[in-house]
Amino acid sequence: MTLDARPIRTGADSADSADSTDSAASAAGAVADGLPATMRAARFDTAAGTLKVEDVPVPRPGAGEVVVKVAACGICQSDLSQLDGHIPPRLPVVTPGHEASGVVAAVGDGAGHWKAGDRVVLGAGKACGTCPACRFGGGTNTCEDLQVMAFHYDGAWAEYVLTDATTLIAVPDSVPLEHAAVLADAVSTPYGAIDTAQLRSAESVGVWGLGGLGTHLVQLTRVCGASPIVALDPLPAARERALALGADFALDPTDGYTKARLKEITGGKGLDVAFDCVGRTPSFTQAERALGHRGRLVLVGISPDPLAVGPELHFVRNRHTVIGHTGYRMEHLEDLVELTARGRLDISGSVSAILPLEEVNEGIRRLREREGNPIRILLRP
Repeated sequence: MTLDARPIRTGADSADSADSTDSAASAAGAVADGLPATMRAARFDTAAGTLKVEDVPVPRPGAGEVVVKVAACGICQSDLSQLDGHIPPRLPVVTPGHEASGVVAAVGDGAGHWKAGDRVVLGAGKACGTCPACRFGGGTNTCEDLQVMAFHYDGAWAEYVLTDATTLIAVPDSVPLEHAAVLADAVSTPYGAIDTAQLRSAESVGVWGLGGLGTHLVQLTRVCGASPIVALDPLPAARERALALGADFALDPTDGYTKARLKEITGGKGLDVAFDCVGRTPSFTQAERALGHRGRLVLVGISPDPLAVGPELHFVRNRHTVIGHTGYRMEHLEDLVELTARGRLDISGSVSAILPLEEVNEGIRRLREREGNPIRILLRP
């Protein structure tokens, strides 16, 4: 796997040849491009398992790159998976955070139409540039070794973030940047999962796990015309929220009557599509068993659990399909900005809290303990 392990470029890279004027500017905390010399960033030491907010150099854009001043960045369950070691580290030290929005601060040569002051949301990955798909011009949407922000290269739990110009989507003034940040994964990943499922109008849907991904899946499947929509979560508050956001039914998956209730809701046919946003053995098994003939189960959640489909006869006879899903394509993110700007998708209730960067560990604690049943906790550097 190709990793983007390039060192952060700073104004000090050519310090030996810099003149006294440049040195004075750097000492004053500014350089000719208008960016400060240093910034605050949360740095995760993968060997020590520690996360600390530190002063680090501000990145400088190279060819085709853009530096964005971060307005907001979400704390995602996959961030916790990296912090807990469930996702193997790619870099020895990395800045987490892959759900970000902000304002363009500086652009490199060949960065297209982007200019300082543009409001943007960042796609959470970039093409590797070396795989067969990239060599034949496929780019981010078809890359076979996609480089993921906050895992393969530094993310946006920081005041500034460096990204490829191809990863940006413009955000109109009518969409708050905090809402735009939520779109970048918490909404776009479930939207991409709907595409993966090839969901059609009037198909029945079950959503297991009503955190950030599952809650937005309920909203999005409603927008896409699914019927009925069944939301499943052990927490009563999560089920009530799902009903308010468009679910037709909300069930407790730990209730012994749930299997029969799912059959009743679907008229005995079973679900057309099930989305497992939990990824654990019980949710996977229950979701697969709830499928009807030719039903599709889409795995969205991440966990270390080994998963098995059960007896082959049951699986094959019913022609079930299990599909793994990760991330989204740039057109998905662009679609969601359009839907939000037009008022077709309301995510105003998705921002559960906004914390300063220095309180990143408090935000992680709240998500880990599900304090207040959060959809998305944002950091504001």
